[in-house]
Amino acid sequence: MRPELFQASELLQRNTPESVEQAVALLQNTVYSFSMKICGHREDAEDTMQDVLFRSLKYLSKIQDPNALAAWLYTVTRNRCRRMRRGPQNSQAKRLSLDELMPDEQEMRELLQRTERGPELHAIHAEQQHLLHRAVLALPSPLRLVLVLHDMEELTSEQVAQILGLQVGTVRVRLHRARLAIRKQMARLLEGLPEPPQKPGKPLGHRPKECRDLFAGLSEYVDGRVEPRTCEQMRVHIEACPACIAFLKDLRATVDRCRSLDVPCDADIVHRMRSLITREYMRLVGDSKSMDAAAR
Repeated sequence: MRPELFQASELLQRNTPESVEQAVALLQNTVYSFSMKICGHREDAEDTMQDVLFRSLKYLSKIQDPNALAAWLYTVTRNRCRRMRRGPQNSQAKRLSLDELMPDEQEMRELLQRTERGPELHAIHAEQQHLLHRAVLALPSPLRLVLVLHDMEELTSEQVAQILGLQVGTVRVRLHRARLAIRKQMARLLEGLPEPPQKPGKPLGHRPKECRDLFAGLSEYVDGRVEPRTCEQMRVHIEACPACIAFLKDLRATVDRCRSLDVPCDADIVHRMRSLITREYMRLVGDSKSMDAAAR
């Protein structure tokens, strides 16, 4: 989970105007960045940030567990984003199979060459962040939500499953396919390649069965979710297979890129809204205390 949410939860418990204002700033950035990664439209993200935070004010003082705060905030924001009239087109209709996401022979050769040239090509510079954001928005919505929540908002698979109402196994399958899709798209964008033809090249399917089995479980391996015996078997195969070594490095670089993506809100908008939200929060907390005192 993002450290900002732990900090915001602690600040809210102090319940001073200064600490609340700091907490609101952290929550603003969290909600806005998440909204932008999901819907991709600045105005919609600003509206979502304002609406979600104002709607959450009467509940924030009652949520003391940072995990509960994260679950509440992301669930409300996700539901608000779903009602947006704009968003990536046709994203719900796309279905990505593992076969589609496997590299063909040409891509595999290029991947091996990039690995030999050194790790610097895996780095993504600040000016290329928009390419990653573009690739994320092109994902089918079910995959995009899982990828953003897990790799960008730093939630566990169990937390993502709770927020989206899915089984943990479903979250893991979608996460792997989302990572593979982003890896493939970013390789194309960073190399400045045109859109691939409708007819794919010869897939990696002719490689040994061990490679295909490994390909399907690489996210579990990267995240350390493979039981020890299977993990050792995968490690032995990877170390003996240059193609699998190259692909694993590229997948890890993709995960690192996703974790680095941030979409901050305009500072003037954040500052203007922060004062209003803080004042309203302190008013609600004060009214609640007065009601409790009267009841006693």
